[in-house]
Amino acid sequence: MAQKDMSEKLLEEYDDVFADIVNVLLFNGKRLIKPEQLNESNVVSQFKADDGELHEQERDVAKFWKQGSVYIALYGIENQTAVDKYMPLRVINYDGVSYRSQLLNNTSGLKYPVVTLVLYFGEKRWNAPRSLLEAICVPDELKPYVNDYKINLYEISYLTDAQLKMFKSDFGILADFFVNKRRNENYLPKDERKFEHVDAMLKIFKAMALEQHYEMDFSDIKNGGYSMSGIFERVINMGISEGMEKGMKQGIEKGMEKGIEKGIEKGMETAHRETAIELLKAGTDENVILQACKLTKEQLEQLKKDMLMVQ
Repeated sequence: MAQKDMSEKLLEEYDDVFADIVNVLLFNGKRLIKPEQLNESNVVSQFKADDGELHEQERDVAKFWKQGSVYIALYGIENQTAVDKYMPLRVINYDGVSYRSQLLNNTSGLKYPVVTLVLYFGEKRWNAPRSLLEAICVPDELKPYVNDYKINLYEISYLTDAQLKMFKSDFGILADFFVNKRRNENYLPKDERKFEHVDAMLKIFKAMALEQHYEMDFSDIKNGGYSMSGIFERVINMGISEGMEKGMKQGIEKGMEKGIEKGIEKGMETAHRETAIELLKAGTDENVILQACKLTKEQLEQLKKDMLMVQ
């Protein structure tokens, strides 16, 4: 999970992606923030806890929105792949440290708001607190005196089609994948939009275990030259190639014992079987498997039963 969070962070650090996320999720697609108006902020902050010790905390991504020399706001993005019932307390801590920093370091007297966006990438709905009063136990007598604190949480896998169309950066391609994968676990992307930040996008899909079954080499990819459909086409082709190679090897070894002709025939049969197994593990659409491996529906169903017995 940590590797996945880190890879998403790498993409969001690009100013065009960061501005795109804020503009769509906070401003309903209005291009209020320009990438050139963003400035890096220190994501590491220090605070003294009740134990008297000095502690450090680190945001995922944080950027200042400035116009000229004037600070308009500080935006922070926190990525979540798992539900965290204490997320409101974490966000309060991040924002509180930022406000304290203004008190200690901002000599101009002009204070600016701090806004944190929590991006949740899970397939299941967020079922944890979204505000302070939901996260802590408050006696009825105290409720009038305890200020609530709500978090700006966005479930990426549940964005609407209208929201997806608003994105202009690579994040839109990523969000589109999460939404469609949640709707259909066998979803095969046909998105031909080219990546702007290829390295960051590939690191995300590697962390998502897209390479769980295949050691893929993307060293030949150039910036702006690869798409979602291209990645998955390569995954499928690699699975077919590796399955055929593995099957042929096993078949030829058996052929040495029972005859070359029979061995080659068995090798091709085993190749199709091994290919189908690898593609099933990768979550490939069954229609693609039937066509690529030259299997009947009955043969594929029997193969799935055999896999369950082995497990």
